[in-house]
Amino acid sequence: MSNRTSNFNKALALIDAANREDPNREIADGQEWPKELLYSERMSDMLQRFAPDADEALQLAVRAQHIERWKTPRNTYPEGRIGYLKWRKDLYGIQAGRASELLRQAGCADEVVERVRDMVAKKNLKTSADTQLLEDVSALVFLEHYMQDFYERHPEYSEEKWVGIIQKTWSKMSDRGRGFVSGGGIRLPEELETIVSRSISN
Repeated sequence: MSNRTSNFNKALALIDAANREDPNREIADGQEWPKELLYSERMSDMLQRFAPDADEALQLAVRAQHIERWKTPRNTYPEGRIGYLKWRKDLYGIQAGRASELLRQAGCADEVVERVRDMVAKKNLKTSADTQLLEDVSALVFLEHYMQDFYERHPEYSEEKWVGIIQKTWSKMSDRGRGFVSGGGIRLPEELETIVSRSISN
């Protein structure tokens, strides 16, 4: 085993150990998971399907996307869109810093640490292929795993509102990501297929 691979495995284990401490739980396939550990597993699975040639930095970034997210809860920020956007922006920096700390602890090269930090911080989203790939994977995971729960929690939303929500997600994705969805690369709940199809055809 090369030193690089050894460091990668150490970093992955540290990220997973951190997310395993999430007190929030979610059931998937009959098993109870720490919420953010499950999310990170889903991100890694989607990356493998979407970009199987992704290098170690990309693999670590998708795994650390929501690292220790529960430690910065939404309700510690003001209600409304301005409070939400401030929370999201702060989260990017907090999660990027924590990921960098664990990667350095694992002995990862400076170049890897910097790339992972920039991706998790959503730096240069419009110009960085790395950050855009992370954004694509995040959007794909939302559509496949989390959109239905969001849908069920908001029965008051009209179909038009749902079209708008999905279109916002669609607008964040690259042509490659959109093609992956259009080509059947993700599994969608039947009751949402019509709304998604309508959203992405407009």
